[in-house]
Amino acid sequence: MRLERILDVLDRAHNGPVYKEREFNLNVVASTIAAKVKKFGLTGTVDTENPIGSDDDLADRFYQAGFEAAVEIGLLCSDTNRVIRFSAEELQGLVDEAPSEFWLGEGDQKVHFRHRGLDDPTPPVWTVPLSIVVSEDIFVDMVHGLAAIEVVDCLEGPSLETVYGRPLRSGSPYEHLAGRYQADLMYEGIKRAGRVGMPMDAIGSSTTHYGLLGGYGVEGGYRPKHDLVTILSIGDFWTSYESLFKLTQVYVAGGEHISASSWVMLGGYPGGPEGTAVASVAYTLLMYAVFQGSRGGVPPFDISYMGNSGTRAQWALSVSNQAITRNTNTVYHSIANQVAGPGTEMLLHESLVGMVTMAVTGVTNVVGTRSAGGRLTDYLTPLEHQFAGEVFKAAAGLSREQGNDIIRKFIPMYQDQLTTKPDGRPFQELYNIDTMTPIPEWQAMYDKVKQQAIDAGLPL
Repeated sequence: MRLERILDVLDRAHNGPVYKEREFNLNVVASTIAAKVKKFGLTGTVDTENPIGSDDDLADRFYQAGFEAAVEIGLLCSDTNRVIRFSAEELQGLVDEAPSEFWLGEGDQKVHFRHRGLDDPTPPVWTVPLSIVVSEDIFVDMVHGLAAIEVVDCLEGPSLETVYGRPLRSGSPYEHLAGRYQADLMYEGIKRAGRVGMPMDAIGSSTTHYGLLGGYGVEGGYRPKHDLVTILSIGDFWTSYESLFKLTQVYVAGGEHISASSWVMLGGYPGGPEGTAVASVAYTLLMYAVFQGSRGGVPPFDISYMGNSGTRAQWALSVSNQAITRNTNTVYHSIANQVAGPGTEMLLHESLVGMVTMAVTGVTNVVGTRSAGGRLTDYLTPLEHQFAGEVFKAAAGLSREQGNDIIRKFIPMYQDQLTTKPDGRPFQELYNIDTMTPIPEWQAMYDKVKQQAIDAGLPL
């Protein structure tokens, strides 16, 4: 971490141009994205029949549009109402500083993150799960079950609903306690799984900076030299003191690695799939620049169903991934946002589609799954994470054309159900917790969909 870069960002957050929220969203974000879509001839390029395209020139035009948009938009700091902006030369230099590879973890659990290109056989990194809330009494069991999966490389979540039996209230001292408490529980889970030294993302249970202050770089907490801090923005092209506190905490604790991540809303201010892809590129570049990201990425969310498994979102995800991986040497990170819950074939089908797309478009690291869209407590199990990781790693080395052929077979199986969002069943109903094994019905669904994937051409 370079202190001079942190201070420069803080200076810009306090000295940059002033905008009101509505003015920034409409007159800067929306208008700039629309102008770049038009300038680079991107209008109407969405191809929902082929969500994974293979047009390199199109990907490069999306990158150029996104780069210019990043320079003109910047990130609005909500606490100062000022915009952090960089010139084109500054932005290029800051993106070039991002590492093309790094290591996390300790001992035999060290994990190598490195830039991947298109159609690249380089093994990608699978981090589980997204920070979906689970009950305190099953937290360690859940971590144990997830860490025991062979294809899992790193842990992010789950997140806690309560702390020592008390509600985990955002912004309260409970959240400060949650940082260290989650670290304790995570270490116990990976110890039971025999994977001491496994790298982790900090800190899933804490939405603000308080959890990071309580659990990262403190005795017995998350390890600055071996774990990664996740910094998310609060909205499209926004940041805040909360995120900047996380940046400074990494520095003062002697940390080295940040995930500069967020999301962009398809159907929001960037508009349709083309604008969303431009915004994804622009936002990703800015997150690298502002937060010195070791990894970074801003995948799309379709606000019509709050996921990205549909054809429009998959196309936007694919083309923005290709734009970044073709034009930078960064360690690129992304997410498949499923909406179906565990115990459903739909969750496995959504996972297959998202993981294939990201594997063949150069993504280095995915965090997942978002079982049941992350909307329900205890609605995740190890089995869907095993399946998604197997698909992600098996698809590495396939061509984009092969990946497109595969996902086209599976999207129609669930496309019409994206807005109805089947919840599935919670962990306690789908697993024997004593043996940490799925019930026969859930195992049979996994076996069925895995065979469908093999029949479709996945080398599982």
